[in-house]
Amino acid sequence: MTASAPHGPVVVRTPGELRSALAGAGRVGLVPTMGALHGGHRSLVRLAREQADTVVVSVFVNPLQFGPGEDYERYPRDLEADVRVLAEEHADVVFAPDTATMYPVPQMITVDAGTMGARLEGAFRPGHFTGVLTVVAKLFHLVRPDLAVFGEKDAQQIALVRRMVSDLDLPVEIVGAPLQRDADGLASSSRNDYLSQAERASALSLARALEAGREAAPGGADAVRTAARKVLDDAAAETPPVRLDYLALVDTATFEEASADHTGSAVLAVAARVGTTRLIDNTVVPL
Repeated sequence: MTASAPHGPVVVRTPGELRSALAGAGRVGLVPTMGALHGGHRSLVRLAREQADTVVVSVFVNPLQFGPGEDYERYPRDLEADVRVLAEEHADVVFAPDTATMYPVPQMITVDAGTMGARLEGAFRPGHFTGVLTVVAKLFHLVRPDLAVFGEKDAQQIALVRRMVSDLDLPVEIVGAPLQRDADGLASSSRNDYLSQAERASALSLARALEAGREAAPGGADAVRTAARKVLDDAAAETPPVRLDYLALVDTATFEEASADHTGSAVLAVAARVGTTRLIDNTVVPL
């Protein structure tokens, strides 16, 4: 077992350093992140801490999952601040490779996200989930965790990771951590820092739309969609406006659109832009 250092986690940069840090580590829990850690990330680390002897947090802004014109260059990076957060949460190892370490040559072989990865986020961000699954597969290979914790805020992402693990027989347990919200109700996200005060006020309509959808659940799938859409239609007239990418009620396992007579759980998912910032949110709706 690797005990947390009194002054914080061990920071490693290379696969060799990682292997040395994990010698005799016992049950290993991995929390993959892109840094810019907030309360939502803290909840992931705490969940891993409950279930593992040694907690590894990866911090890597993965270029493969960003498309042209997205925020790869300006995505917040502050490893020192992240390490301070992880020391407070008693993480044991921080794996912070650079791009040359993760991709020493251009990545030729990738993990295809399939038809599920082409829907919703995948339709608006072509290739995004191929980049996500590829880096997650590489991290699983490098860290060899017994379990990996992902936030349920990225509902489609965790569904795809679970499917990859199942389809490829990867020996890792995927643990979902409940979505965390800031005090005002906005889903916790590193990109929230991009929002002005006025933009943040408009962005709260995403959470209001999801709540309206949940409240309409007794009326069935179509009622859920109608109630949520009304909130977002109103938000489109706000200043600044909320510009909707998608609102969808989907099957939790396949992310196919839920039929009008769908029964059981479904995911009500939304993505929208406020100013220059793109936000996602979701909630599980019992039907």
